[in-house]
Amino acid sequence: MQNRIEKITAVLDKHKAEAIESFDLREKNYFVDFAIIASSLGQKHTLALLDHLKKELKPEENFNYVDESGDWVVIDLGDILIHIMTPEYRVKYDMESFLAQLREGHDGDTL
Repeated sequence: MQNRIEKITAVLDKHKAEAIESFDLREKNYFVDFAIIASSLGQKHTLALLDHLKKELKPEENFNYVDESGDWVVIDLGDILIHIMTPEYRVKYDMESFLAQLREGHDGDTL
């Protein structure tokens, strides 16, 4: 699993994604084992990062579902969820806080 996370983050980093974070959610009663969040430089870059991931991770990874808009792409690999967002969307939706609380075992009632 760690090799997969490292490969995903390496592809994102190589293609100029910013502020890449991974969250180990195993044993946290969440629907995936890991979540990865990265910022793009803008809408076109968000979609370009998706294309790079598809090209460089297949055939090893199975892209179960991809939800894409210019501001936010979500990629479901089954046990890994990848979020690529423009900086504005990343601030607006603050996925880091949600995933950090989940990872640390908080029940979310403090939000």
